[in-house]
Amino acid sequence: MALADIRSGVRNEKGIAGVLPLLAARFGERFQTGEAIRSQHAHTTTYIPAQLPDGVVFVGSAEDVQAVVALCADHAVPVIPFGTGSSLEGQVNAPNGGISIDFSNMKRVLEVNAEDLDCTVEPGITREELNTYLRDTGLFFPIDPGANASIGGMASTRASGTNAVRYGTMKDNVLAVTAVTATGEEIRTAHRARKSSAGYDLTRLFVGAEGTLGVLTSVTLRLQGIPAVIAGGICGFPTLKDACNAVIMTIQLGIPVARIELLNALQVQACNAYSGLTLPEQPTLFVEFHGNEESVRLQSEEFGTIAAECGGGAFVWSADAAERGKLWKARHNVYWSCKALRPGYAALSTDVCVPISRLADCVAETERDIEEHGLLAPIVGHAGDGNFHTCVVFDDKDPAEVAKVEAFVGRLNARALAMDGTCTGEHGIGQGKQAFLPKELGGSLTLMRQIKQALDPHNIMNPGKIFSTP
Repeated sequence: MALADIRSGVRNEKGIAGVLPLLAARFGERFQTGEAIRSQHAHTTTYIPAQLPDGVVFVGSAEDVQAVVALCADHAVPVIPFGTGSSLEGQVNAPNGGISIDFSNMKRVLEVNAEDLDCTVEPGITREELNTYLRDTGLFFPIDPGANASIGGMASTRASGTNAVRYGTMKDNVLAVTAVTATGEEIRTAHRARKSSAGYDLTRLFVGAEGTLGVLTSVTLRLQGIPAVIAGGICGFPTLKDACNAVIMTIQLGIPVARIELLNALQVQACNAYSGLTLPEQPTLFVEFHGNEESVRLQSEEFGTIAAECGGGAFVWSADAAERGKLWKARHNVYWSCKALRPGYAALSTDVCVPISRLADCVAETERDIEEHGLLAPIVGHAGDGNFHTCVVFDDKDPAEVAKVEAFVGRLNARALAMDGTCTGEHGIGQGKQAFLPKELGGSLTLMRQIKQALDPHNIMNPGKIFSTP
């Protein structure tokens, strides 16, 4: 989406002026209006311009959230939920002004039901904090988007990540949420049962809604047992298409791989330089298996055979935690490694997802597109579910470069949609992907707007995200 197309919206100056003193009286020092604090709660992860809220409330309970939303609803002032600020498409910006609700003080684990493999947490807890808490129970929460994101933010953007090929995405791992709606009422979408046929699936409605329908106050999650053995390794390939074909064959043969990440040669070069690796600079797969000693050995051998059939080199794997940790730390730092290729310049991280059978074609065409247009854009992907990313590094002060990058993003999304894919596998729509949503969903967008209008008639819940409203 072009910068000029990100609408600033209409500010309700009278409502904002009226609600600020009320929030100050209600929350005291937990309500901040300083520019530095407000800047930290606007979008800074991409080249999308920051749009600051008018104030930030550091909530500590669901009752606090209800109070904020009720006051803002009375004055028709927007509310914007804020977890850690790691979203990539402008989800925490405040285009109409309003109040940012900061969840950094809502990190409690409310309940762990080890026998049922589930837990309920407040939305501000991060995935790493949750797994640290769970470690002694023998359980873990498997969704790993790379960034140490908050659980509330991950649910709101329907995040996934490196483990999605085995454990699914947030939509598969959220059993229920509680949320404060635009009226200030807190609702619960479901109980802890693993399945239900009772009415509309409101849980899935709120998961992925990016805060546009309500503010999450708790999330009930599926958990998994910590595997007895975790083994991982790397395998290089002559071409990116060869690596993709190995991924496709691995999935089609039903090998229960836990992670299978794709890096093109430029991304490997960036990781070597930034994270101190010494990998051959060629298309490479990072692979991980979970299970017992025997199953992990068999799965690794099967993958090695597939890799060889696709032209790959030796699959070097290890169960050593330190060795695996270094590889996955490098994988999680790919955004920063890309920025380090051209220090001081902007980076636009964007993703698409296609059916697994079209992955090789889509990635190969994208790499040719990058080369033909002289872009600096490494490719990395959660290849096991057809989802890949490009991180374009460019001069955001140069209009010609900005136009070239935006044209590339348009072609990338058109390519994915032409292959029956999606314009975003896990980043969400936010502000940055809005131009592509009508092309993907067509008339379904009208129904989405009707749902938004029914639940949020005054458009105060994170306005300006996913789609524009009249």
